Amino acid sequence: MELSGISDADARADELLAQVGLAERGHHYPSQLSGGEQQRVAVARAFGPKPLLLFADEPTGNLDSESGARVLEMLLGLRDELGTALVLVTHDLDIAKSAPRAIYLRSGKIEREEVR
Repeated sequence: MELSGISDADARADELLAQVGLAERGHHYPSQLSGGEQQRVAVARAFGPKPLLLFADEPTGNLDSESGARVLEMLLGLRDELGTALVLVTHDLDIAKSAPRAIYLRSGKIEREEVR
């Protein structure tokens, strides 16, 4: 965020780490964090510059179900808070079914679309 010119980058980083439940882990190296914690840091970093649009490719793919649910909850919460459009790619049908709009692909082609 500092490289992007965000003036309050340190405060913003602290705020985002607190929002993803990692306020006390801000000075740890990635190797000192669990996979779920690393993914939560990735969520915080992605929302740092307050994007209008965010692409998330398999954000829960390498996580156990509990950690995955927590990461998804954080993604959706920050999306709602910041008004960010979120495009989420997943192989998890439960996640896809919970989305307001889902586009299903097979072999690179649109198979069907569902709008809820």
